[in-house]
Amino acid sequence: MRILSGVQSSGRLHIGNYYGAIRQFVHLQDEGQAFFFIANYHSLTTLRDPRQAETYTREAAMAYLSLGLDPKKAVLFRQSDVREVLELYWLLGTVVPVANLERATSYKDKLAKGISADFGLFAYPVLMAADILLYSPDFVPVGKDQIQHIEFARDWAVKFNLTYVPGYDPQDPEGKEKGHAPGLLKLPAARVQEDTATVPGVDGQKMSKSYGNTIDLFGDEKELKKRIMGIKTDSTPVEAPKPTENAPLYDLLKLMLPADRFAEVDASWRAGGKGYGDYKKLLLAAFHDTFGPARQRYTELQNDPAELERILQDGAERARAEATQVLQRVRRAVGIP
Repeated sequence: MRILSGVQSSGRLHIGNYYGAIRQFVHLQDEGQAFFFIANYHSLTTLRDPRQAETYTREAAMAYLSLGLDPKKAVLFRQSDVREVLELYWLLGTVVPVANLERATSYKDKLAKGISADFGLFAYPVLMAADILLYSPDFVPVGKDQIQHIEFARDWAVKFNLTYVPGYDPQDPEGKEKGHAPGLLKLPAARVQEDTATVPGVDGQKMSKSYGNTIDLFGDEKELKKRIMGIKTDSTPVEAPKPTENAPLYDLLKLMLPADRFAEVDASWRAGGKGYGDYKKLLLAAFHDTFGPARQRYTELQNDPAELERILQDGAERARAEATQVLQRVRRAVGIP
């Protein structure tokens, strides 16, 4: 079984990245052949500072490794170190309907928030599909908001296969039945971790670098405390029971505390008698209990950039060994020698 996913390096990684993705990656590296990449091409749709782009890419790699990804088990690489993805991006894009891109949820959401509509944002799903199809994964762990991208990748892989593979049948994509041919591009499946797929930010919206509402995993201690103590709450008095709906502090406590400890917090939350400030201090302590060892490992990697680069180059070499095989077959199919 092959697994593939990645995290965009357009800013510092936060706890939403961990609970929504990286935690899964750490578990999945023991379930099959795992490929995880740092999506630094994707980050260029919003990040235009070259120094920041390079820094955030390194920080993403250090975060993966600090949080438990083992380069001996999984393939960790920078998206930009496997240039084959750009060629597949174009070849796949020649069969992608514009109507699909116009109805992409992520595109429409960003337009609604005032982000300018450039080509990179519009064609983002095509590059994401190329990221996936280049490595022929069986499934892709994603958040709920990314399911549409996996559906697009499947649809476009089917269209590409129908266009260039004589005898391909979408009902038999692996060509098991007599007279059918297997597709050049394998159809991936999405795998969603339902209970933590969406992590609330300090303002109650989904935690996202784009919204500036994150709690950074490896940020400065003072800024970390400021963020947690600034989590949006209502004006419920100390002595009164606290609401559990639309309550990001409650949701974050539930996410980060062990089940038995959260049961105690839940009881006191519903009974009243304790202020939001006390719960925020509890969340800060839970953060350090959870991520303290990873933050120490992160510091060690910061002090050894040569080792970090060695790991990324080794990962790129292993990723390219797979990518070149897929791309060679695709090039032959479309008539490019």
